[in-house]
Amino acid sequence: MQSPKITFSEENIQKLFGHEAAEDESFERLQSYYIKNKTHDKVVADLPLRVLVGHKGIGKSALFKIAMSEEEENGRLPILIKPDDIADLAHDSSDFHLIIREWKHGLINIIANKVLQCFGKNGEESKFKKIVGYGGQLMSLLTESAQKLVGEVDLDPARKKLIGAFLSSRKIIIYIDDLDRGWQSKKADITRISALLNAVRDISNENAGIQFRISLRSDVYFLVRTSDESTDKIEGSVIWHSWTNHEILLLLIKRIESFFGRDCDIERLKNLRQQQLSFYLDTVFEKRFSDVGKWSNAAMYRILMSLIRKRPRDLVKLCTLAARHAYDNNNNLITTDDLKAIFEDYSHGRIQDTVNEFKSELPQIERLLLNMKPSSKEQREGLGYMYDTSRLKQKLRNISTRGQFVFQNGKQASETELIQFLYKVNFITARKRLDSGEIDRKYFEENRLLTSQVVNFGYDWEIHPAFRWALLPESAQELFKQIDLSAD
Repeated sequence: MQSPKITFSEENIQKLFGHEAAEDESFERLQSYYIKNKTHDKVVADLPLRVLVGHKGIGKSALFKIAMSEEEENGRLPILIKPDDIADLAHDSSDFHLIIREWKHGLINIIANKVLQCFGKNGEESKFKKIVGYGGQLMSLLTESAQKLVGEVDLDPARKKLIGAFLSSRKIIIYIDDLDRGWQSKKADITRISALLNAVRDISNENAGIQFRISLRSDVYFLVRTSDESTDKIEGSVIWHSWTNHEILLLLIKRIESFFGRDCDIERLKNLRQQQLSFYLDTVFEKRFSDVGKWSNAAMYRILMSLIRKRPRDLVKLCTLAARHAYDNNNNLITTDDLKAIFEDYSHGRIQDTVNEFKSELPQIERLLLNMKPSSKEQREGLGYMYDTSRLKQKLRNISTRGQFVFQNGKQASETELIQFLYKVNFITARKRLDSGEIDRKYFEENRLLTSQVVNFGYDWEIHPAFRWALLPESAQELFKQIDLSAD
């Protein structure tokens, strides 16, 4: 049956492509298109501590939202600790051990109060003051309270079921999200997060059944990890959040099928090649990119996958901009012209996203990114966006003559460190041409060793296509002739 034509109203755009932030999505809508990948399985493993690390827009909050629902269904008690809950904790002392202790005391009280609220009992926090002094038997006291409550005659049936499930599983899963709010990369910020990681490790070790799931932005984790040797104890608990382009394409397909009310067997689709999946996009996008150059007649999914940085939020932003342009031009499909019209806006947005995310680590990041635009000589030679390591170092050396780059900690950045930084923030990707002629792009999350000064892995460097329209907008039409599309 032919799908009805879409009117790309704001309501339909949001229903179709979703919110940029998972916390703004209704749970029902998020659940309808969410896809679990291996990262999800690692995070929800039955282990005391899981630290989920990833860039902004990678889907950390979405994963936590789905995981908390699953915990509840499985009889475990999920507790969400928000930034406001811990805003006043662990700011004052310069003694690292005292900061850890303050975190432990504060978290124990927060957990106790939130669990009691779930049980329907408020105002009983005085019972728990005695455990603060010695790090306490939090789990034992919560279990004791639950056992007393379960026999109450007037207990609400839903709460009775929750308490019964808790007594059966003896599990409390603590989720701590959005820790990067207000992050400035200062020594005090780093110390505070490092102390938190030590504190939750202590609490989970002292209380069998209490488990922590913490999300950290990748730049936050790196500064903490490289500044405090005590965090090597939690390295085995770190899960890097990453997506393949195949998984992100499946996310888009599931959103489209959900929008039209059609069933979608994602497990079956996972085993198909992307070119076998491309027809699922035909109800929303023009089938092929109708322009000249390397993109001429390319399947539309290849255009989309080449322009996102393996982040679901990039796809939401790209599709939303194109759909709005389609609406303004009375189009019922997103066409080649709709995409071409918004590439520059999309590209400027990704520059701004990157500046906002990482300026606390490198205050001069905007100058660095914008000066990576191709010189006139590079444009003439067709070498403006691709570099071997030697040429990339020379490019950075030239940029640095107009002013050195200094990290937030006061350390002057070397050329190698700037390459590592650009790779880490996804501004550049590692690139290799396969025997098939297609381009294999590696991101920092996939191979963190590629910036090694010792080993040559056979990859060159490439400025990610998402940024190029912002770097050289006057040559926008030439980019379609120059950018190699990603391999499936």
